[in-house]
Amino acid sequence: MTIPRLRYQTVEFGKTDIHLCTLRDAQEFHDPEGAAEKLGISSASWSLFGVIWPSSLVLAHHILDCNTGSKRILEIGCGMALSSLLLNKQHADITATDYHPEVECFLQRNALLNSDKPINFERADWSEKSATLGCFDLIIGSDLLYEDQHIKLLANFINQHAKPNCEVILVDPGRGRKNKLSTEMVTFGFTFSHHKPSHTRYLTAEFKGHILKFNR
Repeated sequence: MTIPRLRYQTVEFGKTDIHLCTLRDAQEFHDPEGAAEKLGISSASWSLFGVIWPSSLVLAHHILDCNTGSKRILEIGCGMALSSLLLNKQHADITATDYHPEVECFLQRNALLNSDKPINFERADWSEKSATLGCFDLIIGSDLLYEDQHIKLLANFINQHAKPNCEVILVDPGRGRKNKLSTEMVTFGFTFSHHKPSHTRYLTAEFKGHILKFNR
């Protein structure tokens, strides 16, 4: 089994540069000890964590303009964790989570690549309760709803880790599940709004998704 090829790139946010080591593309695969397979991650989906997707760029550009202050922030399903790296550069209190076993290695490698401190990380399964993750003021994520079965799992996970007063910002690329998720979030006392990102000149194609905001 060949070692996956990597790519180094820089994403610009005004005067801030975020340097990234990612997989070269979504065709790479490397699971010699079967760690991902044991977690139910197929060879077809193994690489999805390791590239920068349009939704991730939309989220990071949106977060750039948010006043995070002293908020405790959680990124769900972080993948290459572009938003977490940006927030870490701004010295925000950020914790990143993902289910994939390779994410933490890339995360800390990229934090070091940006000459920043290590980022708090926990490998999280949405179906299991975490005794150590705690609760947050702001929860963010992008492109999380691949299957209908993820809707309730994600809503429950967010509720478990949201403080009584909490803001949630998710970017959905248009997979057709945003309304179902919003309905679930209402049951936990959240209000919601959906809107198109206003400026996406940094993308190479039209973004057909929405920014989903939930507040409680």
